[in-house]
Amino acid sequence: MRTPHHPIAIIGAGLGGLALARVLHTRGIEAAVFEREAGRHVRTQGGMLDIHEDSGRLALRAAGLDEPFRAIIHPGGEALRLLDRDANVALQEADDTTGGRPEVDRGQLRDLFLDALPDDAIRWGAQATEARPLGEGRHEVTFADGRTITTDLLVGADGAWSRIRPLVSAAHPAYTGISFVEADLLDADTRHPGSADLIGGGFFIALDGERGILAHRETDGSLHVYAGLRAEEDYLDSIDFTDTAAAKAALLTHFAGWHDRFHTLLTDADGALVPRRVNALPVGHRWDRVPGVTLLGDAAHLMSPFAGEGANLAMLDGAELAQAIAAHPGDTETALAAYEQALFPRSEDSAAESAASLELMFGPDPVTRLVDRFASFRQEA
Repeated sequence: MRTPHHPIAIIGAGLGGLALARVLHTRGIEAAVFEREAGRHVRTQGGMLDIHEDSGRLALRAAGLDEPFRAIIHPGGEALRLLDRDANVALQEADDTTGGRPEVDRGQLRDLFLDALPDDAIRWGAQATEARPLGEGRHEVTFADGRTITTDLLVGADGAWSRIRPLVSAAHPAYTGISFVEADLLDADTRHPGSADLIGGGFFIALDGERGILAHRETDGSLHVYAGLRAEEDYLDSIDFTDTAAAKAALLTHFAGWHDRFHTLLTDADGALVPRRVNALPVGHRWDRVPGVTLLGDAAHLMSPFAGEGANLAMLDGAELAQAIAAHPGDTETALAAYEQALFPRSEDSAAESAASLELMFGPDPVTRLVDRFASFRQEA
């Protein structure tokens, strides 16, 4: 049987890959997107994202989706509370809609892109396992079910552990020293009113230098909580997360000196706890131009989440790559060179900012230093 060929193949249907496909679509250029998940509703996308004016919002405008984006903005989502471990409030800001970083639900944002693409644009259940060059810029991709495709332009939008990255770079994500455990408190105003009052209406941060609790109020009325701490890379492996009660008890030992209100965020959590190691690619990750292939999003510049740049940069990457392709019809290499020339310094700056924010939040006197940083942001604005 003849191997299917696609002029443009995008591996990964995250926000970056979808932004690329959508902006190409608006320019009359079709691309095939291959996604390992079996369908759009297989997994809850979850989590709140603050969309930045100079990156994510630019991508949405390029995709023609800024107007529907406004309809999914979470009212009050830009509110901020910063506390110390004794539950003293060091900083509190209301959402007056002038902050320039509106909050949205990641799943709803993804749905905007999916709904704006042709029904057959996404090939679900296609987990890429290997990619190899065929010469003259063409590549072959193999999927877990044995299928193969060929393509003239291969884009790795497949995240932290990209199967496409080895075509251009030998770099691997490394552990940053921070581990997270995620928890949810559902229907918070009714079932967890004390925790709902503690978190407030938007983003919440509590820090002591070695540990932190970050949380968002979600659009469905739940609270999504991240308990973070400096730990050895194998620390999470020492906890049996199939035993939720035991996992909660193990995690609480690290917050023993914290106010009881923080303990409740963990003890009252609904459902299982989810462990996450925070990994990152080297700051300044880049590669030499390789014909017919490039990367975007976490595949290109995985960084810690402490500057809020990951999803924003992924969407901007996708939009700018699409615009470069449209601006150089029939000249893929010129398009990719132009895209990467802008990508590398932009992602290096953001990765450096994310790494510095990690050291601030999990370093000495984080609450005072973070208050000072927010004050400087306001002055600059």
